[in-house]
Formats: sequence, C-alpha cells, structure tokens
Amino acid sequence: MLAPRPALVVVVWEAGAAYEMMELPSSAGGVPAAPIDIRTAAEVDRMLYERAQRLAQHGAALAGEAGFEAEGLAVADEVTVADTLVRLARERDAQALVVGAHGHSRLREALLGSTSRGVLSHAECPVLVVREPEGS
Repeated sequence: MLAPRPALVVVVWEAGAAYEMMELPSSAGGVPAAPIDIRTAAEVDRMLYERAQRLAQHGAALAGEAGFEAEGLAVADEVTVADTLVRLARERDAQALVVGAHGHSRLREALLGSTSRGVLSHAECPVLVVREPEGS
C-alpha cells in the first residue's frame, strides 16, 4: 500500500477565519471584542495560509527522510477537513490516505466529530490512521 510512490502531504486550513472574527458580537462573555478591520483580517488570513504552506513543506521533508518522494500542499477547507481530504484523494486517484489522530477524549470526539472518522467513513481508498506516540 505504501510502496515507493509519490506522496502528497496536505495541510488543510480554514480560509476566511479572520473575516469571521470581524462578525463576532461586540461583547462576548462580558469582554469587549477588539475591532478587526478588513486589512488586518486579510493579513491574518495570509499569515494562516503561509503557516499552512510551511507546515506542509515540513511534512513533505519528513516524508522525504522516510524515503518517500513527497510534495507539500496547503489547501483551503471547503466543507470539512475530512471532506476536503477525501475529495483530494479522489481527484488525485490516491492509493491510500494516511491521517493523524489526535488523542481526543471519547466525549469530545462524540460532540465535535472526528476528521479521522469522517475520512474513514467516506474515503474510496484504504485509510491508515496514525496516533501520536505517548508523551509527544
């Protein structure tokens, strides 16, 4: 399944999150929100994209160290992270998807949903879920 093939390391980021902050109520929990202007939101959005790009490149470098020919790609979240990953896998005719699992509690996972669970449910190719080692 993971034979020597090109690998794509994907970081999904939420485009427009900074603009959503502009729409927050002026007072949440009794703490007045700091006003955010459109230029600041655009700059924050650009910085989030650049951070996602750097993280994808770092992941590609790590995959390269593990023997994979890898490319890093930052992709804007279109629906959910899971849906975005499944769509990319389908478009690229991926042989497998490898996703990282965060150690969320069962209650939190049930309430918030799970990217790993969404990918497992909807992917048309094999999925390998990798947990972070204990103590990392």
